[in-house]
Amino acid sequence: MQFDNFSSPRSLRFAAAVSAKNALLYEPHIEQLTKYVEGLKIKYPDWQFPYFDPHDGGQRADILFLLEKPGPKTSPERGGSGFISRDNNDATAEAIFNFTNAAGIPRKRTVLWNTIPGWNGTIKMTSAENKAGLSELANLLALLPNLSTVVLVGRKAEKAFPLLEQKPVKIIVSAHPSPKVRATNRSMWDSITDRWLLAIN
Repeated sequence: MQFDNFSSPRSLRFAAAVSAKNALLYEPHIEQLTKYVEGLKIKYPDWQFPYFDPHDGGQRADILFLLEKPGPKTSPERGGSGFISRDNNDATAEAIFNFTNAAGIPRKRTVLWNTIPGWNGTIKMTSAENKAGLSELANLLALLPNLSTVVLVGRKAEKAFPLLEQKPVKIIVSAHPSPKVRATNRSMWDSITDRWLLAIN
């Protein structure tokens, strides 16, 4: 059965939805980003790197949402989808889906990635991982010719600020849309829509 309904969150809980995205990994707008991920998998074989979501803008995107580090729901070994996606079956992905909709940001204008791009079994982030992640981020930026805005999502993502301020892009900082932020700092959570609106204003 072909799956084509990505109009509500958590659609990647369905195997057919995962298959639908896998079938699009070599479409023209996403092919070079898929090859970028495949290169990371070869370079860092002990890590798991999610693919870019082909239902996002891919190389045509002008807005990059840069988060912190993939969670277990991106890992197929942990029952995840294998994608960095607002369609993943977890609370943070659902929040990204809802916040981008609330801000009126067209999906095809966006691409999602992480400062540390791979999952290694822990949410902890070391300085060595940050350094390697920023090096790989520089290579990714070269693949996004239309990029005009980067939204740094979460304090740890702000480590990319020195690299990005050398680029001709607008930089926006926002809270991370995690359940932890929602529970412990509601004012920051409530500010996310307004912060993300700046990406299209």
